[in-house]
Amino acid sequence: MAPTDLRPGEPGTSRAGGLDLRRLLLENGALSALVVLVVAMSLLSGDFLTTQNLLNVGVQAAVTAILAFGVTFVIVAAGIDLSVGSVAALSATVLAWSATKEGLPVWLAVLLAVATGLACGVVNGLLVSYGKLPPFIATLAMLSIGRGLSLVISQGSPIPFPDSISRVGDTLGGWLPVPVLVMVAMGLVTAVVLARTYLGRAMYAIGGNEEAARLSGLRVRRQKIAIYALSGLFAAVAGVVLASRLASAQPQAAQGYELDAIAAVVIGGASLAGGVGKASGTLIGALILAVLRNGLNLLSVSAFWQQVVIGVVIALAVLLDSVRRKAGAAPGAPAGSTSSGTGRKGPQALRYTLAAVVAAAVIAAVSLWNNGSSGTSTPKVGLSLSTLNNPFFVQMKEGAQAEARKAGVDLTVTDAQNDASQQANQLQNFTSGTMGAVVVNPVDSDAIGPAARAANKADIPVVAADRGVNKADVATLVASDNVAGGRQAAKALADKLGGKGTVVVLQGTAGTSASRERGRGFAEGVKAFPGIKVVAKQPADFDRAKGLDVMTNLLQGHPDVDGVFAENDEMALGAVKALGGKAGKSVSVVGFDGTPDGLEAVADGTLYASVAQQPKELGRIAVRNAVAVAAGEKVPSTVKVPVKVVTAENVKDFR
Repeated sequence: MAPTDLRPGEPGTSRAGGLDLRRLLLENGALSALVVLVVAMSLLSGDFLTTQNLLNVGVQAAVTAILAFGVTFVIVAAGIDLSVGSVAALSATVLAWSATKEGLPVWLAVLLAVATGLACGVVNGLLVSYGKLPPFIATLAMLSIGRGLSLVISQGSPIPFPDSISRVGDTLGGWLPVPVLVMVAMGLVTAVVLARTYLGRAMYAIGGNEEAARLSGLRVRRQKIAIYALSGLFAAVAGVVLASRLASAQPQAAQGYELDAIAAVVIGGASLAGGVGKASGTLIGALILAVLRNGLNLLSVSAFWQQVVIGVVIALAVLLDSVRRKAGAAPGAPAGSTSSGTGRKGPQALRYTLAAVVAAAVIAAVSLWNNGSSGTSTPKVGLSLSTLNNPFFVQMKEGAQAEARKAGVDLTVTDAQNDASQQANQLQNFTSGTMGAVVVNPVDSDAIGPAARAANKADIPVVAADRGVNKADVATLVASDNVAGGRQAAKALADKLGGKGTVVVLQGTAGTSASRERGRGFAEGVKAFPGIKVVAKQPADFDRAKGLDVMTNLLQGHPDVDGVFAENDEMALGAVKALGGKAGKSVSVVGFDGTPDGLEAVADGTLYASVAQQPKELGRIAVRNAVAVAAGEKVPSTVKVPVKVVTAENVKDFR
């Protein structure tokens, strides 16, 4: 039989097209998924496939991708790194602190930040290699250490970033984002390390079979230290890029980003068992996550459902990886090394090119179709809330939605989950769309500034709700006075205690403006009562469960405390639970917000008072003003929603 003769069913016969297509899709599942996702989002939203929005997607993928490139090294070597988010925050905090607080030259501060990331990675490597700790435990410990050191250095408050470094978060020529360029550069470094260096080959060998790698002469312990050091270095770079975008180092930045980084690596085709992974796959995985979040924002999908959708995508990616392995594909292998043989390299490249051309044609057609049918007469307003894991902001959302229905406005609500960088992404997505106005309840007033300025540049009015926006133009600020509310809380508690006694303070999430302002107001108010002594202050992150735990711990050291001030009602209710029968009797508790549960506790007598902010009214007024400015109307620069102390005597007026 001639070499060119083939039996039926073999590659190259009439069935080969279907078999090769299946193999192509299996071997490039992440890329196929990305193309399908882009086409789907383009069909569903006319705002998606625009130059500005696609650049936004790149910017939003940058930090996750850079972190994921570093994590790729670790996963290829059959390890895991849960500390990259905290290391990123710590490195950025070190840079900002050393350059602004200590006055070091910027170049030296940058080197110190990079050295911080490297040091954290080396410690991880030592704990895994010589300490014999499982990678999960070693890096989980570093996650806590890094976050704690970040808070210690910053004292829980954001630190302004040096202007010269903040340019990393800007654009070149007014349109090309620098974070995207940094992402591409770090991706190329990753690809070179994995494919062209001794260390890269060692990663695959260790991940494939660590014992065999050791027996073949590899110094596995030293290699692991280098691998984790690289992960720390990439985390430091990601932290600098993230802080540059926010123009400040946030001690609570990049929380949960380690999970996004791991997800991007897995979606990109790497195996958590080790030995498999490549830089291009990781980049595609990060882009898939960014496209999902961007598209779901533009489609006004509920913030809660967005988490569900992303979880399903991650699960499907792992399932595809399992199917691919059963089909005999070889992800991560060099081009042309599939089971079809190296002789099929040319035809395979031709199919890739053809697939790319077809995808480009489909996307172009979708773009033209959307350009011709994207007109709408319904006004649109975007609302970005700092969190929806808090009854206060849930009520604000309900008030905003009620006002939007009344005004006939299409309102898109997003949840920043107390993540300043995620909120910046959400505002960028709003800016890319056809929003008439944007309402933002900032996670941090400084960090949201750059994104708000981008909206200013796009001529989209910005309305600030509950918290102000710094270094940007806002049409109006609709808010209660948190500082004044803190003073009122101090006076109410002092009056209840007769002007003397010991008090503990439960603080909100470190670094948030609400916590800082309420705490400052309470501290100012207490000064008028020399007999009141604050014996302890501890953060409980505006969370009821944490309020319970922190108050339980504080009672061990201060069993005879007379009063408690909690910077929101959720923490106050946690404190009430910890106090048990003492609450409302021997210990007076004052909360903040006037939530339904808080007011119920005031009526029952377990909570002495709450500073009510009327969040539903705040949401209504914010949307009302957003609609007005979108229509070109003038609005006051500041709209104050009344704040009042609610006790058992007047609680019926607020329920």
